[in-house]
Amino acid sequence: MSLIRIQRSLRFNLLPKSRCFSTPVIKEEEEYTATPQYPPILDLSYEKTVERRNEALFEQIRNVKTVEEKQIKLNMPRYYGFKIYTLREELIPYDDLTFAQHVTRTHLIEDKELPKFYQNIPVKEDTLGSILKAVEELVLMEIEGIKKFYDLKSTKLSNVERENLLASSIVKGLNRVLTTTLTHEVPHIKNTEVDIDARLESTWAVGGMNPPQNVKKSKEGHEFFKKFANDPVDRIFCYIGSPILTLRSDLPLPYVISPSEAENQDFNVPFFHYDPTIIGEKYEYRRITNIPGFWPADSHTFGLISYLKTGHMIERNNYYTDLEDIKNATHRQAVLSSFAWLHGQANYLGFTTYNDITYPLIAQTVLTNGKEFQFYVYQMNTILVHGKNCKENPKRNVCWASNKIKLYEEVNNGKIVGLNEEVLINLIKMYKIEPKERLGVNLRPYLNQEEKVVADYQDDDKRKWLEDQYKFLTSNRPRHIEMDEYYSWEKIYKIDHNTRQMDKKMRFFEFFEKPWNRKLNDMLPVYIPRALRPNLPRHKGRRAKTYWP
Repeated sequence: MSLIRIQRSLRFNLLPKSRCFSTPVIKEEEEYTATPQYPPILDLSYEKTVERRNEALFEQIRNVKTVEEKQIKLNMPRYYGFKIYTLREELIPYDDLTFAQHVTRTHLIEDKELPKFYQNIPVKEDTLGSILKAVEELVLMEIEGIKKFYDLKSTKLSNVERENLLASSIVKGLNRVLTTTLTHEVPHIKNTEVDIDARLESTWAVGGMNPPQNVKKSKEGHEFFKKFANDPVDRIFCYIGSPILTLRSDLPLPYVISPSEAENQDFNVPFFHYDPTIIGEKYEYRRITNIPGFWPADSHTFGLISYLKTGHMIERNNYYTDLEDIKNATHRQAVLSSFAWLHGQANYLGFTTYNDITYPLIAQTVLTNGKEFQFYVYQMNTILVHGKNCKENPKRNVCWASNKIKLYEEVNNGKIVGLNEEVLINLIKMYKIEPKERLGVNLRPYLNQEEKVVADYQDDDKRKWLEDQYKFLTSNRPRHIEMDEYYSWEKIYKIDHNTRQMDKKMRFFEFFEKPWNRKLNDMLPVYIPRALRPNLPRHKGRRAKTYWP
């Protein structure tokens, strides 16, 4: 082939095959608008950039389909768990009520009686009379029975254990008497579920408190972050408790106050600026768990009544004799327990600590040692207390607290002296409040309408995999391989002072690795042996499929 023919063929191949171009026909009325359309102007400052990034993450959590997957998504940033301050039911530091109100955004109303909402609930005299007679027999039987049983076994119980045991026995008996007697008057009691010694864990994020010294020091050593050294830092808190007995329903309790009243500026919430370690709150590394005493697939997700034990107050009274502090400690236990119980229920309804509830939730809490009773009503209006929300969120949670009331004065010669009707009247009113459907309100707006929990998935592998992951996270068992850490001599001779230049680099910090930042999904899937691999033409690889949200 001649050179000229080759050049012609190359020129022909390089030319476009078609010169026909077409553009869409835009109508004049679509090309122009009445008002100019500009792209959004974003604030590129560091604070706003971080805020937009966090909002994008919160939106991802909101869009997750099921309850269990939302909990897995919350744990995604940390493979080994978060630094979490644990608030335990039986450990109450001195002067801790202000802190408890801050982390739960709660306004406390102290009154002799229950809220006015309960005054419209009638109590029949014949019903009260039959309950009084049954309760008198119950108290005598439980007190004498426990004494004889443990005296015969020669078991030595501490004062705390004995009081908790007595309270538990009397509460279970009271619940049995009240439910059987009131079933004919209030049919909704037949549809309630009872949990005994339930596991209560609830985890949420709180902002507004001063940063720890190590965070402050690390920012001061950086030229750019120096100006943010004193900015508040979010903390994660987990309440851990075990109520004596709880009652649940498939419908929520009615409001005590309207949602608009929750933004009343007169509802004062004290602010706590200091690091929680100052008042004795301790932290540990654990995963985010929200368990209100039952599993997500249960249809009865709304709490009615919760009974709490107060035996730990005996040991506290040995150290703190101030009556005002004892009263505040009781309020602190009720506020934290009520908030945690409702917060766990809110997570089962599709809300999280970063996605606020869209309607109020109500809980009735009773603190007792078997003899003295104290009644609380808690209305949760918001769970958004992280970051700037601790100051800017207009909603407040409200807790009503009554005085302590004795069920009886003493037991003398096998008889109850001074049996108090007021305790039983308050309990009857709490049981008689009927849960009602919220008309026009979607109770689970952030859950998929068809697949609300993992059990709704039709795919067997996906359902089993997600259930295993969720139950492992909620168990809070440690990983089989612990997180890497450096020793004290390494901190001195290798990190703070580089005095061992001749040592071979083998440790994680020498390669600038941060094992505490490892993600939850940063691990190899389960290996499938060749004999157990599915015999499918499209199946490739030797690792099982994962279903991370």
